[in-house]
Amino acid sequence: MAAATDLLLGEFLRSLDPRYRLAIPPELLDPLVAAGPRLVIAKEQAGCLSLWSAATWKPRLDAAVDVLRSKLQAGLLAQRVGQLQDLGRLLSTRQKTVSLAGRGRLVLPEGFRDFLGVEPGGDVMVVGAAVCVELWQPAAWNAYVTAEMPGFRQRIDDLTA
Repeated sequence: MAAATDLLLGEFLRSLDPRYRLAIPPELLDPLVAAGPRLVIAKEQAGCLSLWSAATWKPRLDAAVDVLRSKLQAGLLAQRVGQLQDLGRLLSTRQKTVSLAGRGRLVLPEGFRDFLGVEPGGDVMVVGAAVCVELWQPAAWNAYVTAEMPGFRQRIDDLTA
């Protein structure tokens, strides 16, 4: 992001074209690529993908992998190999580095298309999530907002206390 104080905010309805391209609104894209043109797309929850600046994503991923690596080397995960394998599978398929096509369009990679659950010609909600951009299948977005909005005021109070 351009600066730590820049928050990615806004909600935009966009359509996925026949080549699985999605136009990211400049209001969200410009601050996202300010740290560099490389982006990472990640699977977050059913019906939602997130788009991160690679410069922001990489340190977060590296820190998590370093913790796992150090615990593995220290023998602390010897009895939890199955859990480690499960986590490794998810780490292997969770994110992918992507680049933008012309005019700020993102091509959704295979494997991420099904996870999002939107067919070509279908609508996608493009949402600023403060530190990243989220791509939501509209029904999943509506369910999320409906479930989470009642606690909005409390979350603001908790963060600002």
